[in-house]
Amino acid sequence: MLLIILYAKYFEPSVDGLFIPPATPPYPTGGLLTHTFQILCSIPPVVCGLTFAILRQIDPQNKNNFFFLGSSIFTSGFLFNEIYRIHIVLLYFDVPKSTTIQVYGIILLTYLFLFWKNLRTTPYGIILFGIFLLFIAVLIDSVSAKLYVKSLLIEGIPKLFFGVNFALYFWLICYQEILAVFHKKDLANITK
Repeated sequence: MLLIILYAKYFEPSVDGLFIPPATPPYPTGGLLTHTFQILCSIPPVVCGLTFAILRQIDPQNKNNFFFLGSSIFTSGFLFNEIYRIHIVLLYFDVPKSTTIQVYGIILLTYLFLFWKNLRTTPYGIILFGIFLLFIAVLIDSVSAKLYVKSLLIEGIPKLFFGVNFALYFWLICYQEILAVFHKKDLANITK
């Protein structure tokens, strides 16, 4: 936090700007679906982090603990980018959006590589369809800039449905894992 304050003091018009409230929409529905998407994106990091914390306490040797920790970190990064618009902020530092998207793609591939065995045992069709929708949204965003087409709604709809799939998938797998661990504990108590 100190580094951010120092940066703002020397490179920004005001340190007070660090606490400027988000812009108020110009009309009641302005940004409504964007904020809905952001809320949906906040579910996976919290649910995965909570699942990791619970599993670490009740089943420290659970083979999926690292998967839930990694998923919490991965989805937190996605949420962080969505809220703070890192891919847009980096444009101020002359980092092209395409470079940022490529880095995010590498991070996604690394996540898939690390956790493919875990993902295969889940209803991964939900998240694959969601990633497909996100890919469509990114493609629309990329193409519309070149064609000068107003794309907020066209880009936003698949992105919003990605958010639904994203939240649903991680909520479902976390819920299933916690139930499975409790069920295993109950069976162990019955056989004693």
